[in-house]
Amino acid sequence: MREWLMTKSNATRMIAARLITTTAIMVLIAGPAAIAQTGTGSSGGSNQVRPIPQAPIGHRQPKASDVPPEKNLGNPNDPANKEDAALDRKIKSICRGC
Repeated sequence: MREWLMTKSNATRMIAARLITTTAIMVLIAGPAAIAQTGTGSSGGSNQVRPIPQAPIGHRQPKASDVPPEKNLGNPNDPANKEDAALDRKIKSICRGC
């Protein structure tokens, strides 16, 4: 019967081990969420809004001012449009109604 009884130091060690284990699990579960809310791993405490940096030139969405104007699309006398029309006539038989 003596082996069923715990000594006070064993009970304290057991409670401390459970407390440490529970704390470690809570840090692992809640830690990433706390870091994600602040945006950084540091506890700076500053809530300043930083502007979003622009992407590199090849990766950003073009604006209307970045695209050239569509002036020559309707001009049938433009040499590029004449070449496009001739090419369209040549490859018309390739598609066959698709």
